[in-house]
Amino acid sequence: MDYSWRFKVIDVGARRDALKRADFDKQPFVLAWELTRACNLACVHCRAEAQLRRDPRELSTDEAKAFIDDVASFEVPPILILTGGDPMRRPDIIELISHATERGIQTTITPAGTPLASKKRLEAARDAGIRRVAVSIDGSTADRHDRFRRVEGSFGWTLDIARNAMSLGLPVQVHSTLSKRTIDDLPAIADLVESLGAAVWAVFCLVPTGRAGAADEIGSEEYEQVFNWLRQRSEGASWMLKLTEGYHYRRVLAQHGQGALQGLGFVGPDGIGRAPRAVNAGNGFCFVSHTGDVCPSGFLPIVAGNIRNESVVQLYQQHQIFQELRDPGLLKGKCGSCEFRRVCGGSRSRAFAHTGDYLQADPACAYIPAGYRA
Repeated sequence: MDYSWRFKVIDVGARRDALKRADFDKQPFVLAWELTRACNLACVHCRAEAQLRRDPRELSTDEAKAFIDDVASFEVPPILILTGGDPMRRPDIIELISHATERGIQTTITPAGTPLASKKRLEAARDAGIRRVAVSIDGSTADRHDRFRRVEGSFGWTLDIARNAMSLGLPVQVHSTLSKRTIDDLPAIADLVESLGAAVWAVFCLVPTGRAGAADEIGSEEYEQVFNWLRQRSEGASWMLKLTEGYHYRRVLAQHGQGALQGLGFVGPDGIGRAPRAVNAGNGFCFVSHTGDVCPSGFLPIVAGNIRNESVVQLYQQHQIFQELRDPGLLKGKCGSCEFRRVCGGSRSRAFAHTGDYLQADPACAYIPAGYRA
């Protein structure tokens, strides 16, 4: 059944033209907003170290709406990802989606795999203007996924969310974490993503922050093998592949003559698409925490300011941290010497997690630039 009439009509061509004009020095392509850290799951890798109870310091509804108004003041408003914790734990979630839609902001939501994301609430989110639903699947079976999420039943609830969303006309994006716990299961997860009919498979390359530890990371040579497998597996797949914190995948594509910008600039019929060029922490990407702290990424938790007393627009455009992250000439080590630094740039989050310096080299990359000497 076609539910497109419920959505505000998106001129895909106009959206694509707007994205081409987007200057990452002026606005991010994506802004991830951690509405709450409350969640009924206890995932082993959780960046947010989510808790059962909501934090009393969370933004109020009025503060949240004022923040949305500020986001709308970007020349080209970013895609607003409503995340957590579990955004479904906010009783005002539908009201906030409606407010963002009224301000012309494209929104997506990442509910936790629990019964809170019921078909009724998904329908309400759709009618309020949500454009896409993202679910996390970190195992191809209930046993593997539920051990990762540490709540029995999460696998079934997650599949229900994905299927209900698609039955409501909402495209689905699947998130999976690449780590030692999941690497052997990736082929089966890829098949599951295909069978679900997901539009995007987003593979998150683990960064040791929050509950995720360095012991869960795979090595740089393993990344090379996985990235080459992903490159081949994604050819002809029904889903579009997206890598988060695995920016050296772009270098792998370029080395195989496929172009590091493959798929960038695409805009789907839901108005949500791929950035016209590479996005990295602080460079096309911005994160706001449940208490209003502004960071380059949720995986790079360096606070530039707080939206309760500063504009996210000004912080993103003018703060030294963001400006440094947008200057590839400041990169250090082999990332600074790499001929792919403008299309890759390395994970600034992983560099910070390992060295305390977000401009250092990404330790997950095995590539040695020509002429580089450590």
